[in-house]
Amino acid sequence: MPGPAPKPAAQRRRTNAAPGTIQLPAEGRRGNPPKWPLSTPKPSSWPSLWRLPQAVAWERLHLTRVVARYAATLVLAESPDGSAAILGEVRQMEDRLGLNPMAMLRLRWEISAPVEQASSAEVTRLDDYRDL
Repeated sequence: MPGPAPKPAAQRRRTNAAPGTIQLPAEGRRGNPPKWPLSTPKPSSWPSLWRLPQAVAWERLHLTRVVARYAATLVLAESPDGSAAILGEVRQMEDRLGLNPMAMLRLRWEISAPVEQASSAEVTRLDDYRDL
């Protein structure tokens, strides 16, 4: 027995289909960084983190405190007293925040190609080439 007839195309859906990728602007997030949300001193990397393309997604997902914890932990990991445990925590946070290519792939984030300025082109007449 062949089984039931296939559904019409309009009714088909794949339950295991992954959602599409999210395009992040190559120029990064514009504007000032959010206010530092923690009671610890603000790291110098805070503004530069919020200029990354990933910051557009962080803002949509309201991850300001998570990014702040990452920035504060990064300072600890890069200090002379930084331990392997703290460095491991930073690596895991980088994965969660999409700060490396594999993490971006898992999150289905893609940095869109920068828009190039179109150069003015000279229009040529086809009549000039017909006799050749």
